[in-house]
Amino acid sequence: MGQVKSQFSEDELQDYEDLTYFTKKEILYAHKKFKNLAPEKVGHNKNAKLSMSKVLEYPELKANPFGDRICKVFSSSNDGDITFEDFLDMMSVFSDAAPKSVKAEHAFRIYDFDGDDMIGRNDLKQVIQRLVDYNSDLGHNDIDQLINNILEEADLDDDGALSFAEFEHIIDKSSDFINSFRIRL
Repeated sequence: MGQVKSQFSEDELQDYEDLTYFTKKEILYAHKKFKNLAPEKVGHNKNAKLSMSKVLEYPELKANPFGDRICKVFSSSNDGDITFEDFLDMMSVFSDAAPKSVKAEHAFRIYDFDGDDMIGRNDLKQVIQRLVDYNSDLGHNDIDQLINNILEEADLDDDGALSFAEFEHIIDKSSDFINSFRIRL
């Protein structure tokens, strides 16, 4: 009595629990949040795929300057459209329970706009522009100087770009990274 039938079997919930940093209860709550984005589409279809524009209605993604990049990185179809499993993976990585190393790997992919496995000058420029907003008073020279400062500090092999190892080194020195790389369910 009072038991709500889940769309997922006990085995499916166990698999999701094994593959994420969530409990079964949190997984069901994540599904409720996913379903609330498009109840008419998700309904009883646990394999529904939501467009990136729908997923970006999630409040924490809507306010995030990297919302579109987050969707693209977690999209199994690489187009920004998200299935529940993609959403669960994304929310798991952004959860408090995810280790710093997992968060760093995904942050690197989010900031690697051109997908070349390096964060180069153009990637850094896009990161800075998104962080300071396109309408800021920061001019091209200021942005170039900021990029030079970042590379001077973090580009340990002087190749003009940040490898994942160099990025992870910076993350390890950042005390607030783990708190800022978080989305609450």
